[in-house]
Amino acid sequence: MADLDGVFRREWGPAVAALARWSGDLTVAEDAVQEACAEALKAWPRDGAPDNPGGWIVRVARNRALDRIRRESVRPGKEFAAVLDDINARTGRTPVPHPVRDDELRMMFTCAHPALDRVSQLALTLRLISGLTVAEIARALMQSEAAVGQRITRAKNKIRQANIPLRVPPPELLAERTQHVLGCIYSVFTEGYWSTAGPSAIRDELCDEAVRLSGELCSLMPDAHDAHALAALVLLHDSRRDCRVSADGALIPLDEQDRSAWDHTRISRGLQRLQLARGSAGQYLPQAVIAAVHATSPDWRSTDWATICIAYDRLVAITDSPMARANQALAIGFRDGFDAGLTALDAVADDPRLVRSGTVASIRADLLRRAGRPQEAAQWYHHALELDGSAPARAFLWRRIDECRDVPAREP
Repeated sequence: MADLDGVFRREWGPAVAALARWSGDLTVAEDAVQEACAEALKAWPRDGAPDNPGGWIVRVARNRALDRIRRESVRPGKEFAAVLDDINARTGRTPVPHPVRDDELRMMFTCAHPALDRVSQLALTLRLISGLTVAEIARALMQSEAAVGQRITRAKNKIRQANIPLRVPPPELLAERTQHVLGCIYSVFTEGYWSTAGPSAIRDELCDEAVRLSGELCSLMPDAHDAHALAALVLLHDSRRDCRVSADGALIPLDEQDRSAWDHTRISRGLQRLQLARGSAGQYLPQAVIAAVHATSPDWRSTDWATICIAYDRLVAITDSPMARANQALAIGFRDGFDAGLTALDAVADDPRLVRSGTVASIRADLLRRAGRPQEAAQWYHHALELDGSAPARAFLWRRIDECRDVPAREP
């Protein structure tokens, strides 16, 4: 069952993108792929998984979509008959080549239609293309599940009612939608690299997809500095993927990782992308610089916290992100002393956008632990447990709590 879940997650985005491009209807595409996955869940354990699971899902989903279109075409007030005629007409037509050839990348550009607000664009894309659940998207956007669900529903309805065409914009208009695509790829990688819920800290299929899509975007737009910055960020972080979890599934913090086991080929590629990103004015460049400092430091003690703090200053100036400010406080703690880090954290701790996140509690606990205040740290680690749904993260927090119990407080 777990293996099938991984297959479905991996094939969801390509299948929905292919069906949406073929049918011209997001709801038809999503429902058809869901039905195909449900059918696979019954058939594959009985008959064996096919050699090409993705092709099987697309083929079955297309049949289910055709069945639905035919049913809908006989209902009063529906226009699916015309859609079906168009689908059949396109079957033998040779399309004009478009520079965006990757189906998922095409759908990301398509969902960035200016008629939708940016948050709705992102929520819709993450649901349809990346297969993230509403709960996962809500955590990524720091919003409630109800609000995100409503956004996705309204976006679909607006596309349908306003007859917004599901097609990639012409090449000359791609640039104005690029920031949306960058944001989607970034969110996909973030959820894959630090899963916010579930039994695994890392979702390999999402990390792999983000690495692939960021590279595709750089190939499509070689002069886009922000695209290279994002690709650098993804590659540099991903170089540590296999070292972030212990054999028993618990998270391994950066200062305890075996740096010799990092993927140095990916580090090299990330640094090359970072050079190409020079001139970027977006949020991904300072984040990539931070990742590069960690990737190139020979050990934890050699970390250049001054450069990291400068990069955070730039990131906060660009985004005003409370998450960036919280992480900046940790960097300040290493540069200026842990009491200074706690003071910086106090300035952002009450931001309502962080109310659903355990980040502030975890950072405060870490700063208190390093400052020699283990009893207070243990209390905040407990508070972080109340907000963190990832099993590996929870295992790590319990480990920290046990460590705090065994360490006497330092004399002030």
